[in-house]
Parts: sequence; C-alpha cells; structure tokens
Amino acid sequence: MLFSYFVSLVHKGSRLYSTKMSNIDIGDMRISYKAKDEAFTEDQLVSKEPIGQFSAWFEEVKKCKDILEPNAVCLATANKNGAPSARIVLLKGYGPDGFKFFTNYESRKGKDLDENPQAALTFYWPTFNRQVRIEGKVKKVSEQESYEYFNRRPFESRISAIISPQSSTVPSREFLINASKEQLAKGDVTKPASWGGYLLFHEQVEFWQGQTDRLHDRIVYSRDNGEWKIYRLAP
Repeated sequence: MLFSYFVSLVHKGSRLYSTKMSNIDIGDMRISYKAKDEAFTEDQLVSKEPIGQFSAWFEEVKKCKDILEPNAVCLATANKNGAPSARIVLLKGYGPDGFKFFTNYESRKGKDLDENPQAALTFYWPTFNRQVRIEGKVKKVSEQESYEYFNRRPFESRISAIISPQSSTVPSREFLINASKEQLAKGDVTKPASWGGYLLFHEQVEFWQGQTDRLHDRIVYSRDNGEWKIYRLAP
C-alpha cells in the first residue's frame, strides 16, 4: 500500500511538472538590433553577384574576436518524403562554384542529400545582427578533393571520421573511445569511402540585417537564366 501511494505521488509530480513546462512563456525575450541610421540599403552592396557580397560580410566577421567560429553554419536538408532536418556544420570553402562542406555520406544528411539533392545554409552572426541564407542544389565534390582535404585534417579528426558510424545508434561513449584506441593501434588513417565533400551551388542568397524597429533589411540575390537579380523582401 505504501508503494502504491509513492507511485501515485510520482505520477502526480510528473503531471505537475509537465503542466508547468507547457505554460512557460518567453514571448518578451528580445534585444535591440541596429538603429535606423544603420540600415542595410542597396547602395551599400559591394557586388552585383552574391559571392562578392558574402565575402565582404564574412571578412568582417572573421576579424571579430567575439565570434569563435565564423564558418559555423546551419545546414538544412530533407529526405524524399520532405521530412526536414538541420544541424550545424563548418563551411570549408566558397566561391563562384558554390559553398563547400564535408561529412559522412552515410549520415542522416548524406542520406537526405542522396534522396533529395537540395539544401539550405544559414549563417547567423549575432554580434553583427546579420544572417545569410543560401539555397540551391548539392553535389559531391571529386574523390581527389575529398582525399586531399581529409589528409589536411587533424589526426584525431581523421580517426573519428574512420571509426564513427555517424547518425547510427551506438551502445555508449566507451564504445567509440575503444574503437578509437583500436584504430590508433592500427596506425591506419586512410580516408574511408563513406566520407567526403559536398558543394552547394547557390541559386538564391539572402542577406538579412536586424533592425530594432523590426523593419529588418532583407536583400536577395536570385539566379535567373544565369543572371543575378537583386531585390528587397518585406521583413
């Protein structure tokens, strides 16, 4: 009987906790962004194509000591059924051909991109009140390029890429540690076939700058028959 009473208290506490959690309101959390005299306007664009403009912003961010990983970017993918997923990856290159990142081809993002080779990247740099959104088709880079970049990575990063079945269930952290030790003992750091790079060929790039009055600046470069059109979106 005492045990039943204890169980009822636990269930009651769980219901109360769930109720409290569902009632949390954070609607008033906000900070100030740019002032009206700091608006991002079309006359401030440094390029008629998006890579030049991205490079200008990215170089500013790289110089900011408060931003530890300026190349950290949210990569959003979707599978053949349209189910989305997103995660942070590190950009490893960019240029007229697109935006480059590396991963395990058998991870969830890799499987998504096999089924649906389209993706979106979102950079957010809060110190500057800026974000950049990039959308387009994705393809794998050459095996040679993947091989060359893999061998530039830190030794431990290469070991991790070899032993980690990314996005698969593993029994424990110790399982990964032991696998890492075994690989170290072998001394083999050859790039696995399941690891490599992707290139996102940008079709649309949006440059966003936050304004305190919430009239945020949104300037878009959109590819149209090989030409870039530039226009502003409402916030």
